Amino acid sequence: MSTTYSIVNNQQQLHFETRLEDGELAYIEYRWHKEVLVLMHTVVPEQHEGKGIAGALAKFALAYAREHQLKILVYCTYVKGYMKRHPEYDDLLSV
Repeated sequence: MSTTYSIVNNQQQLHFETRLEDGELAYIEYRWHKEVLVLMHTVVPEQHEGKGIAGALAKFALAYAREHQLKILVYCTYVKGYMKRHPEYDDLLSV
């Protein structure tokens, strides 16, 4: 059974984040470089790894970029791997 996570854009912390059932926070940290959304790092607490949380965060971040017509740079190794498995997001990459 897959879990649906409630993910939000915390603009003050520069995170796409979800609060987990035990109160822990999982997130993708981002920055802005000019008009480009830069995905820096994905953090999922160790006890929550393997539950699809990082994938849900990546999907949310990429959908956010598409919805807001943003180009992205990806420094996060998890998101890089996610994009290799989902080439439909390649058009979002900044040259």
